[in-house]
Amino acid sequence: MKNYQKLVAHYQSIDNFEHLRAICGWDQATNMPSGGAESRAQAMAELAVHLHKLHTAEELAELIDKASNEQLCAQQKASVREMKRTWLHATALPSDLVKAKSLAGAKCEHQWRIQRKQNDWQGFSKNFAQVVSLSKEEANIRAAQIDSTPYDAMLDLYEPGMTSAQLDVLFGEITSWLPEIIQQAKTPDSRQSVMNYSVQTQEKLANELMAFLGFDFNHGRLDTSVHPFCGGTSQDTRITTRYNESEYLNAMMGVIHETGHACYEQSLPKEYQGLPVGKARSMAIHESQSLFYEMQIGRGDAFIELLSRKVQAYFPEHATQASAGQLKTQLQQVKPSLIRVDADEVTYPAHIILRYDIEKALINGDIQSDDIPELWDAKMTQLLGISTKGNYKDGCMQDIHWTDGSFGYFPSYTLGAMYAAQFRASMAQSLDIDQLVLSEDFSPIYSWLKTHVWQNASIYTTEELLIKATKEPLNTAFFKNHLLARYCHN
Repeated sequence: MKNYQKLVAHYQSIDNFEHLRAICGWDQATNMPSGGAESRAQAMAELAVHLHKLHTAEELAELIDKASNEQLCAQQKASVREMKRTWLHATALPSDLVKAKSLAGAKCEHQWRIQRKQNDWQGFSKNFAQVVSLSKEEANIRAAQIDSTPYDAMLDLYEPGMTSAQLDVLFGEITSWLPEIIQQAKTPDSRQSVMNYSVQTQEKLANELMAFLGFDFNHGRLDTSVHPFCGGTSQDTRITTRYNESEYLNAMMGVIHETGHACYEQSLPKEYQGLPVGKARSMAIHESQSLFYEMQIGRGDAFIELLSRKVQAYFPEHATQASAGQLKTQLQQVKPSLIRVDADEVTYPAHIILRYDIEKALINGDIQSDDIPELWDAKMTQLLGISTKGNYKDGCMQDIHWTDGSFGYFPSYTLGAMYAAQFRASMAQSLDIDQLVLSEDFSPIYSWLKTHVWQNASIYTTEELLIKATKEPLNTAFFKNHLLARYCHN
């Protein structure tokens, strides 16, 4: 086992540097003075170079090959499998392509921030075409390495084992029934009355909700940032939210969402800490945990009852505006909209499927970047009944993901929603979830997720993990039934 032990030491060393990078990233978003940006960027760039050297060290290929032939237990074999996968991704691309894509992405993203406000697709498309060209070059190299289509090779970066053939079936099923559910579920516009909710009191409420949901404050903390995120490490997990004194629901839902990510990180197995096999299984499984917390629990009737009680206790002067019925109207509103990040639980998958269809065709070479605006408008009209013709800033220019070539990421969001619904359905066979929430006993729910998802890390493939937890492969029926039960019961 000496080769395996050498690999363990090497990847734990990598993880120590990743730890520093994660905390620096959190600090940059929460505390760093603006004057520190330039020197921090230099330090982070130096750290990135060092990490790249560690990930691509020459001896790794031989060590992985030899370790594969050693007498290892099942978990150690899984560990070598994940090390090999990590190494293959790290060494796939020539350094000049990595550098060229990084520079093109940085330029495109910087200009996008200006061009989006100006609705300037023509200006944006010049930089974007370069990002697409380099991303296609990357996809072709990765595809040759793992014997797949170009888009599937990019998808594998975020969703190991998932293919576009599988996604075509899953998303095709959703597309067949989603428009009808959207029509049935649409609700009148609901706006929260503008009042004053002190940030200090909101923070206290947020901390209480996090504690209820199982967040370990001995190994993590809550701060504020422009965009909510979960960062840090499994032993030191940092989450953030943003507050608005005129309303509190967005901050609370953000906290609940990020707490789902955080509890997954905090409950990863200690015995594999620092190793690829000890990391979260995939982006979609990670997203399934945040969506389980926010959507399956946080926007459900039982939690809304609980939240109503707590809001009335923290903001007694606004108690008449915080009944369970009023909160339900706001938290379960369904309304087709232009912007993905503002979309509700029912319409959100339409935004993702649209992006998936376009980016798959783009990376596989079936369309050109100039075709995107027209395709976007057609699919928005088909799925949500909204035209984006001529409105690029609220249409095909709204997301940051494509500006740096992050193709293959979008499906994780809707896969996560499907996994979350399937986990809940399986959990409900042994737990009365709503009654546990109403009685403020979240520990059995937390324990189920810890046992069936979190402690398995990347020991199993995504499909194996799901089958072990729910007794069947991914099935869109669970997500459909969840949406019907919550939004179409009248």
